[in-house]
Amino acid sequence: MAKKRPQTKAKQPLDDQEIPVVGAREPCPCGSGRRYKACHGRAAQHAVTELVHRPFEGLAGECDWVALRELVPAATVELTLKGGLPEGVPSITLATVLPMAWPALRRDDGAVLLGLQNDTASGDISRDLADTLQRALTAEPGTPVEGRRAPAGSPRLQDLLDPQGAFEPVVHSGFEFWVPDPENATPEVAASLERANAAAIPTVKLTGVDAAYWCETPDKNHLRWVMPHPEERLLDALARLHAAGGSNLGEGTRLVGSFRAHGLTVPVWDLPSGVGAEEIEKPAAEFAERLADALASDAPLTADERRARGGLTNRQVTLS
Repeated sequence: MAKKRPQTKAKQPLDDQEIPVVGAREPCPCGSGRRYKACHGRAAQHAVTELVHRPFEGLAGECDWVALRELVPAATVELTLKGGLPEGVPSITLATVLPMAWPALRRDDGAVLLGLQNDTASGDISRDLADTLQRALTAEPGTPVEGRRAPAGSPRLQDLLDPQGAFEPVVHSGFEFWVPDPENATPEVAASLERANAAAIPTVKLTGVDAAYWCETPDKNHLRWVMPHPEERLLDALARLHAAGGSNLGEGTRLVGSFRAHGLTVPVWDLPSGVGAEEIEKPAAEFAERLADALASDAPLTADERRARGGLTNRQVTLS
């Protein structure tokens, strides 16, 4: 007679949000017996393909959200919730990066830090960040918040944040804002702080125009300027200025191309290494006036402008 198989207790089914991501051909962790790609992996893949191209659209400071997500190493912004802060939460601070790459952190005093530059599990960064924020608001003080896939149909940042609230980034030279007292930080956080500070590129936000960030690199400096205008119209305007010799920001500067990030276009200029943020303030303000005039034009592009546009398009890089 064949031996009877020992009986095992049935596994308690996992909640959808607790199911980890595994290889497509591996058994699904939910215990269904099917491969991951044919079970919960199908929903995960569907979420990834449903990419929201402008996840920060409708938020105050959309251009700065994009800059802090993609371009700025160390910055913080105080966030305002609709209806005010919950009891026991003195403040909510958006940060570009948090120690140990935590998605969020609830400090001992109840304050919440929300990390912006973390990987997200779905195609909607806004929904994932909102889910992390909601869990941080109820987390135990002194604990980090882990990442996860946001439930389908859950709130987005646009549902949680006050649309009238100011969005005023503060750019830092390092990441000391992580901890109130860096000298007494744990060894793990101290090591993470040291690594982050060593890798941070000096960055300054211009004050005379919106969402423009100067940064310093060993060979040359750059200005990266997130703009809210529709991409095709903006490229036409930049081409008009470039063909007319009006696309630079002064002697030795050059418009070298643009990034495409989260549905917005980010023109980039090379600057001489001796040109700092203060020196570029006035040229940037003057360029903004020239750009406004170029954006207002509906005239067909000339042959030179079309060539200039083609060059700009060829040098465009998509970040997200």
